[in-house]
Amino acid sequence: MKLSDYDYELPKHLIAKYPVEPRDSCKLMVLNRKTKTIEHRIFRDLGDYLEEGDLLVLNDTKVIPARLKGKKETGANIEIFLLRPFSENLWEVLIKNIKRLKEGQEVIIAKDFKVKLVEKYKEGKAKVELIGNNIKHLIEKYGHIPLPPYIEREDEEKDKNYYQTVFAKKEGAVASPTAGLHFTEELLKKLEKKGVNKAFCTLHVGLGTFRPIQTEDITKHKMHEEFYQIPDETLKLIEETKQKGKKVVAVGTTVVRTLETYAQTGKKEGFSDIFIYPPYEFKMVDALITNFHLPKSTLILLVSAFANRDFILKAYKIAVEKQYRFFSYGDAMLIL
Repeated sequence: MKLSDYDYELPKHLIAKYPVEPRDSCKLMVLNRKTKTIEHRIFRDLGDYLEEGDLLVLNDTKVIPARLKGKKETGANIEIFLLRPFSENLWEVLIKNIKRLKEGQEVIIAKDFKVKLVEKYKEGKAKVELIGNNIKHLIEKYGHIPLPPYIEREDEEKDKNYYQTVFAKKEGAVASPTAGLHFTEELLKKLEKKGVNKAFCTLHVGLGTFRPIQTEDITKHKMHEEFYQIPDETLKLIEETKQKGKKVVAVGTTVVRTLETYAQTGKKEGFSDIFIYPPYEFKMVDALITNFHLPKSTLILLVSAFANRDFILKAYKIAVEKQYRFFSYGDAMLIL
């Protein structure tokens, strides 16, 4: 299993810096695994490929404004990236220029909001104490939306809406489950009218989702952990859908990883570090909605396991030729 087998050429101008508006007007490339055909549609046409009784499974995680920009008392700039809470006030974080900070030192985010370094971990990670009244409110007020590094621009006020799905509910992600970004309230209502069911699970997307694979031998890559939760109601709906011979459609790779973790472990809640790459037998998912992923990433491996590497790379080549928009704010793919 060589990493270089999952590379492709991508002109930089095809990396989307902003989403299209409305959300469901992005392009949709439809791949059929049985017939090996590729169609070019618009995302709002999704209903043409779903039938009554099919089930959409969506990730209802909500992105927190995880980037905090502050200064030391000396005036030196320090950026703190919230990873996950131990409690309301104690967090695991990633600190740029962590060498500039000593344990016990404070970073000033605002007059009413400080961050104190409690303990340094490895690789720039640390435990910090957030100091202020109503921490949740302070994070909302002063935090910045953590746009992926390849977008190469500062976050703007409208990213607070753009980078969140319309069904986001449970706070905890530091990256968006981007396949879900294409859904509008109108499209969800239209699909509901058609008899397409929906169910939710939660996977708090972590910073590790952007971590590149460093080993040429794929099997040696160590996946990051992410918290997930699947309600009983969702499992019941999946079972009923399967019994009726209808499709379980995962909206995004995070949903695939959540459901396949459950299939392997039988646990409805916990931390998932599942790494899906070819060959892999999917137990829960019949179809997948996803974005276009980075070359040599864990996500392009996952979609290659679902749809065959050669077929995926052929589709990506066509996507480049047809000027599809790539990555988080880009266009979508439906794999049947």
